Amino acid sequence: MTHATKAIYKLLLSDYVKVSKVSVEDMLFDEQDILRSMDKIEILHMLRTHRSLDVTFQRINVQRGADMSFVSFKIKHKLLLLLQLKLSLPLLSGHVLGAAMFMVDIAGVRVLYTGDYSREEDRHLRAAEIPQFSPDICIIESTYGVQLHQPRHIREKRFTDVIHSTVSQGGRVLIPAYALGRAQELLLILDEFWSNHPELHSVPIYYASPLAKKCMAVYQTYINSMNERIRSQFASSNPFDFKHISPLKSIENFTDVGPSVIMASPGSLQSGLSRQLFDMWCSDKKNACVLPGYVVEGTLAKTLINEPKEVTLMNGLTAPLNMQVHYISFSAHADFAQTSAFLDEVMPPNIVLVHGEAHEMGRLKQKLVTQFADRNTKIMMPKNCQSVEMYFNSEKMAKTIGRLAEMTPEMGETASGLLVKKGFTYQIMAPEDLHVFSQLSTSTINQRIMIPYAGAFGVISHRLKQIYESVESSVDDESGMPMLRVHDRVTVKQESDKHISLHWTSDPISDMVSDSVVALVLNISREIPKVVVETEAMKTEEESEKRVEKIIHALLVSLFGDVKFGENGKLVINVDGNVAHLDKQSGEVESENEGLKERVRTAFRRIQSAVKPIPLSGS
Repeated sequence: MTHATKAIYKLLLSDYVKVSKVSVEDMLFDEQDILRSMDKIEILHMLRTHRSLDVTFQRINVQRGADMSFVSFKIKHKLLLLLQLKLSLPLLSGHVLGAAMFMVDIAGVRVLYTGDYSREEDRHLRAAEIPQFSPDICIIESTYGVQLHQPRHIREKRFTDVIHSTVSQGGRVLIPAYALGRAQELLLILDEFWSNHPELHSVPIYYASPLAKKCMAVYQTYINSMNERIRSQFASSNPFDFKHISPLKSIENFTDVGPSVIMASPGSLQSGLSRQLFDMWCSDKKNACVLPGYVVEGTLAKTLINEPKEVTLMNGLTAPLNMQVHYISFSAHADFAQTSAFLDEVMPPNIVLVHGEAHEMGRLKQKLVTQFADRNTKIMMPKNCQSVEMYFNSEKMAKTIGRLAEMTPEMGETASGLLVKKGFTYQIMAPEDLHVFSQLSTSTINQRIMIPYAGAFGVISHRLKQIYESVESSVDDESGMPMLRVHDRVTVKQESDKHISLHWTSDPISDMVSDSVVALVLNISREIPKVVVETEAMKTEEESEKRVEKIIHALLVSLFGDVKFGENGKLVINVDGNVAHLDKQSGEVESENEGLKERVRTAFRRIQSAVKPIPLSGS
């Protein structure tokens, strides 16, 4: 949050806890939760770049309505979704004190999120700033759609004229407004107007909102965050120390005699002090109600714009609506003119419309499509909770660091190392430097496999030398048994008259060489019994199948260790307590462990391919 937002945050949420009428069990949070959250707030300074900002959200609740939606989030420290924001730049958005828009750079893609914004400087706030760089995506509010605000001086004159006319005739003026934002704006206008009209000094002005009074202290604290007009005025006097306006705690403290002007919350007129005053004054045609901002569908404030003849009071009774109702918008949301001019200046190729009523948003989209037809701009208006996916092509650069960076490679020379991705950056480093420049470490896997083989070891040597260029023969120092070294990667040893073993350090090439050696040895083993079959014609096919089964079983034992015969002729494979059942006929594998299931299936498929006889050419 910005400094001002943090100050206002505590006031707003504490006020919710106090005025909330839901049961304790149904409240989203209490006062203690608010106090605990204060220490967890991270302050973002305006016009300062914030790098490597880690943000994590867990969505716990989504509510949808006809005209609005909100998503509540529960903060968890780096638990669910980690967004690494390489560059987070807050800019003034001109909506309320402390409000900011953000330019976020994610892997070279710039996203501008405006939030609520206004490009019009008002009585106390500066207009939203234009970012220095054009974004690739602009997520922008569409509250007013294609509607246009009247020029500010015209709205101010209408506002003061209505009030002046009403109190001059002995009437009361009710201004329903929310405690933050427009309330301070309108109070500045009224105090200045009263100062310039001595004949009105006998008419009292009240702002009936304890929360607005507390927020006023925040406004006085952050004078330097406001426009030049307020800062200049503050040099001689505090502009928020009103001369003609007083706070009103409750309706019991109000003596309703003669003309008066009261600004009361909430702005929707659904409940609270503003609704109490409306019920008291709505039937008198001398009185007036000025609606100064955006009104939400389904509220009494929205109903009044259509000027009904009767209204329902809070006590359930019906009363005639005789008071004058005036809608003079001082809303700090951008209108169509501001939105189109803003987008025309920042020129984003992708626009996402949010925060608006569906119909108005649709009309805005159509006008923007026409306006930017020559730019091939993509405009989206996703529904609540709908995801938007966009794809961007960008160059990825990997930088060498550590020992690899000490030597400059010549043209055409191969740079070999480990490619490490961290966030959106790529680095190439020597394996020995991995633990220095990252939290990773290297490890070596030494593999060993036993293969049944009852033939002459020289046959294996002869066949391997026909396939590979580099096959070195030697004798094992410990056992005295012959062994072979294939391409200085895989060692083949004769363990006994019935077994040979393969040894290698695992990597993609060595694994491939070892696989081919295993296949070759199994093919040689298959040829040895073939001579026996030819010389002993009485051997049955059943015995041959049993021999193949024994080879399969032996290979599975060498791979997985614990392999036993189970029910229905299935093989039971147990690896660290995880069990798999293999059907030798169909090759189907059953296991609750998906990883073991896939390993057994792959191994069996390879073994079957290896023991399958290779047909002689021409046969």
